[in-house]
Order: sequence, then C-alpha cells, then structure tokens
Amino acid sequence: MEAEKKPPAVSDVGAWAMNVVSSVGIIMANKQLMSSSGYAFAFATTLTGFHFTVTALVGWISNATGYSVSKHVPLWELVWFSLVANTSITGMNLSLMLNSVGFYQISKLSMIPVVCLMEWVLNSKHYTTKVISAVVVVAAGVGICTVTDVEVNAKGFICACVAVFCTSLQQITIGSFQKKYNIGSFELLSKTAPIQAISLIILGPFVDYYLNGRSLLNYNFSGGATFFILLSCSLAVFCNMSQYLCIGRFSATSFQVLGHMKTVCVLILGWILFDSALTVKNIMGMLLAVMGMVVYSWAVEAEKKAATPIPRNKSDMLDGEDVPLKARVSGLPTVDLEEGEMKS
Repeated sequence: MEAEKKPPAVSDVGAWAMNVVSSVGIIMANKQLMSSSGYAFAFATTLTGFHFTVTALVGWISNATGYSVSKHVPLWELVWFSLVANTSITGMNLSLMLNSVGFYQISKLSMIPVVCLMEWVLNSKHYTTKVISAVVVVAAGVGICTVTDVEVNAKGFICACVAVFCTSLQQITIGSFQKKYNIGSFELLSKTAPIQAISLIILGPFVDYYLNGRSLLNYNFSGGATFFILLSCSLAVFCNMSQYLCIGRFSATSFQVLGHMKTVCVLILGWILFDSALTVKNIMGMLLAVMGMVVYSWAVEAEKKAATPIPRNKSDMLDGEDVPLKARVSGLPTVDLEEGEMKS
C-alpha cells in the first residue's frame, strides 16, 4: 500500500527530467520558429492552441485504446480551469509585449512568493525558515542572471499582475483537482486540453493580430516552418504532461523553484547554439540559483522527515491491542509490561 501512495524516486526524477528536457526543447524550437532570423511565425497564442489540439488528440487516442481511463470531473470546473489557464497564456504574451524583458523576468520570478502565499491561504500550507531562505536564494540567482533593463507602464503592469495571479492559481488548481477527484495527471490533462484547444484556436488569431498586427491567413507555411510547428507541438505534449505530473507529485511551489533550472539550461544552450552573450554576471547568477535549488531540495526533504511519525518500538507494539494476532492464536507467550510477568 505504501508503494502505491508514494511514487518511487526514479519516477520522480524521470518526471522532472521530462519537464526540463521538453521545456528547454520547446523553447529552442520556438526560438527558431518565431525569431526573425528563423521562420518569423509571430503567432504565439495560436501556436499554443496548436499545442493543446495535439495534446487533446493524444489524450483521446489514449482513452480510446484503453491506455488511460477517463474519470468524471464536473464540466463547469473544467471550463473554469481552462478560462484561468487561457488568461494566464494571454496575460504572459501581453506582458512580454508591453513590458521590457527585465520587468517580464521579474514578474515570472514573483510567481514563487505568490504561489507560496496562495498555497498558505487556500491550502493552509506552512513553510519552514530553511525553505523560505532557499526560495529567496533561487529567486535572487535567477534575477541576477536574467534581469537587465527594467521599464514598466500601467497597462503592462496590469497585464503582468493578471498573468502572475492566473498562472499561480492554475498550477495550484492542477494539484487540487488531482487530489479532489483522485485523477491522474494525464487523465486530467486529456480533459482540460480540448477546451483550451478550441478556445485558443478561435481566439488566438485575434489576440495575435492585436499583439503584432499580422494576420495568420497571410503567413507562408513553408516546409521548414511546418516541421518546427509539428516539433513544437510534439514537445508540448511532453511538456504539458510532465507539468501536470510534477505538480501532482510535488507542489506548485516546488515546480516553480526547481523549474528555474530550465532558465539556466536555456541561457547555456542559447550561448552554445545561438551565440547569445554569457557574462560573468550570468554565470554567478546561475551558480547562485543552482545552489538555492540544492538547498531547497534538502530543506524539503528535511521537512518531510521531520513530519514523518517515529515508529513505535517493539515493547510498545506488544502492549494491549497491538499484540500480533498470530502470537495470540498460536498461544505463544506475551509480555505484560505492567506486571513484568510472562503469560501464555
């Protein structure tokens, strides 16, 4: 029973590895697809709709072949979740468009304390001083290596606040739904993906036209662009699945903190593949962030061990009702701890 309640450590590592690899891979693929030096596909919201369409298709095939079992989740909750998730996506895109890159990175970093605060309010979750200190170190390290210019305006600030709030709420809701309805990560994803796909495919082109003034109907879908769109969609299936998997097994806070490993990987790969600048400031920030992630992992494990009840000793196990049934039935002698006598 215990093995069923807690997934093995290898699976946990595999879930994190899948999320990091797929997330970094999709960023690299999208960079080639969307950059002006690549295929200039400047339709981020519509592309996200493509991602969820492929994810929904994979979920439908999985349910149809019996690989996964569809469980009941009220439709209104799925629609509410999809609304929050789509607002998060749109808010992030608008925040990136209206704000400087530096303020956009700061808004992403602010998700860590926001998630912690929301988990405390909604789930009464408390954090030790070690965990809080590690979170601060991670945020500081990522901030040092990513934040450059910081410019903010009223519209951009509002969009950033909406994006941070909705993204944090979405990640907390994923874990809550899995526990509330006893549903697996992939099964939950297969239920939410179709609603998000339909809404983003319909609204995405209009949002993208507002963002960059370009129409999807005028884009030239070349062979290379189509290949990278399909590659991005394929990686998105693993990225979405691993996100639900990680949050379901750990927590939204852990997902945010350890997820910044992806930022470090993106900076390194950008330097290797795209000749991006990598300064001493970037390197020092990355080292600080990695150190914070290690400390965070250690602090969480220490917190789990402290919360684990200490097993009772053998003398306690032999007291009263805890005497093994086999010993009673077979007539083996037992110990009366109060009188110190042997009984049979």
